[in-house]
Amino acid sequence: MNQSGAHPARWRILGLLGVAQLMLILDVTVVAIALPHIETDLGLTREAMTWTVSAYTLTFGGLMLLGGRISDLVGAKGVMLAGLLVFTAASLATGLAGSAAMLVGGRIAQGVGAALLSPAALSLVVALFDGEERNRALGVWSALGGGGAALGVLLGGLLTAGPGWSWVFYVNVPIGLVIAVVLAVLLPKVRPWASDRPRLDVLGAVLVTASSASLIYALIAAGERGWLTPLTGWLVLAAVAGYALFVLWQRRARSPLMDVRMLVRRPVATGAFLILMATALMIAVFFLGTFYFQQALGYGALRTGLLFLPVAVATMIGANLTGRLIGRWGGRALAVAGLAVAAAGMAVPALSMHPVSVVAGVSVAAAGTGAMFVVASATALGQVAPQEAGIASGIVSTFHEFGASLGAAVVSSVAAASLVGDTLSGFAGGFAVAAVAAAIGIVVAALVTPGRVRPLEGQS
Repeated sequence: MNQSGAHPARWRILGLLGVAQLMLILDVTVVAIALPHIETDLGLTREAMTWTVSAYTLTFGGLMLLGGRISDLVGAKGVMLAGLLVFTAASLATGLAGSAAMLVGGRIAQGVGAALLSPAALSLVVALFDGEERNRALGVWSALGGGGAALGVLLGGLLTAGPGWSWVFYVNVPIGLVIAVVLAVLLPKVRPWASDRPRLDVLGAVLVTASSASLIYALIAAGERGWLTPLTGWLVLAAVAGYALFVLWQRRARSPLMDVRMLVRRPVATGAFLILMATALMIAVFFLGTFYFQQALGYGALRTGLLFLPVAVATMIGANLTGRLIGRWGGRALAVAGLAVAAAGMAVPALSMHPVSVVAGVSVAAAGTGAMFVVASATALGQVAPQEAGIASGIVSTFHEFGASLGAAVVSSVAAASLVGDTLSGFAGGFAVAAVAAAIGIVVAALVTPGRVRPLEGQS
C-alpha cells in the first residue's frame, strides 16, 4: 500500500488497535499488583503466583507464531477480531476463578486469544502505513505497549483497592466488546498473503510451547529446589532438545510454522533479542517492585500503583523520544543507550533498598526499556516484505512474551527468600541480576544491531 492509497482512517484504526494491544500488555502487569491479594484469597504458593503471570505470557508467546501464520493465511481482520472476542470471554472466566487451577486455566485461555489478536493487529499496522509514516506508527504502537505495562500497575492498584482483584479481569469485557464492534466497521478487509491453503503447523506450535514451558518450569522450580539440581538440569536439557526438534521440523515440514531462516536475518534476530531483554527487565521491575512495596513495606495496592506512575511516564517518554530519533540516529546507538540507561536504573535499588531509591531507579530503567521497545520493533519490521508481515510480527511478539515469562521466572527464584520471608536481600539480588543482564546486553547490542534501517524499495 503506497501513500497515495493510504486508508483515510488509518490513524483512528491505529488508536483502536493500540487500545486492544494495550489490554494484552496490561494483563501482564495489572495482575502483578493484584497478586498479593489473589495469593491471600486463593491461598497461592510462590510457584502458583509465578505461573499466574507465566501461564499467560507462555501461551501468548508459544502460540504467537501460529497466530501470525493464521493471519497470513485467512486475513488479519478476521483473526484479530476472533482473538479479541476469545480474550474478552477468557477475561470474564478468569475474574470468576475461585481456585488456583481455575485462575491459571483462565490465564491460559487469555493467552490463546492474545496469540491470535496481537500478530494480526501488528500486521494490520504494517499494512496500513509505509515509509517514515510506518516508523512513526510503530513508535506510537511501542509507546502504547511500553507505557501500558507501567499504567497497568496503576490501574491494578485502583481496581484492587476498589472493587477487588477480580475487576482487573472484568474491566476487559466492556472495552473488548466495544472495540470489536467499532473495528469490525472501520477495518478494511486485508487480502490474505498466502494464495494457497496449506495446513497449519500445529506440531511446530506444540514443540515450541512445550520447550518453553519446560525452561520456564526449570527456572521457577530453581527457587526452592536449587539451580544445580538434577531436576533443573533435565528440564533445561528437555527444553534445548525441544527447540532443536522445532528447528529440524520447520526445515522438513510441508507447511512450516515459520521460515527459520528469518531468525538468522540480522534485523529480525536483533529485534527479537532486544524485545526479549526489554520485556524481561520490565517484568522484573513490576514483579519485584509490587511485592517489595506491598509485602515488605506494607503499602496498599492503590499507594503502590501510584508509586509506579513515574515509571509509566518514563516508559512513554523513552519510547516517544526514540521513535522521533531512530530515523536520524539509527538503531545501534539508541539500543546501546537504552540498555545503558536500564542497567544504571536497575543498579540503584540493587545498592539501596529504600522506597525513594527504588522508585527513582526503576523510573530511570523504564526510560531505557521504553527506548528498547521502539528500536526492537523498528529494526525487526523495518525491512520485511508485506507478505512476511504477519509472521515477522509474530516472531517479535513471541520473544516479547517469552521475555515476560523468563523475567518473572528468574526474578521469582532469585528473590524467593524475600517473597516467602522477611528479608530484603532477595529483592536486592533480583535487581542486581537485572542490572547485570542489561550490562551484558549493551555489548551484544553494540555488536549486532544494524545502523540506520532503510525501507525496502517500493515501500515509500
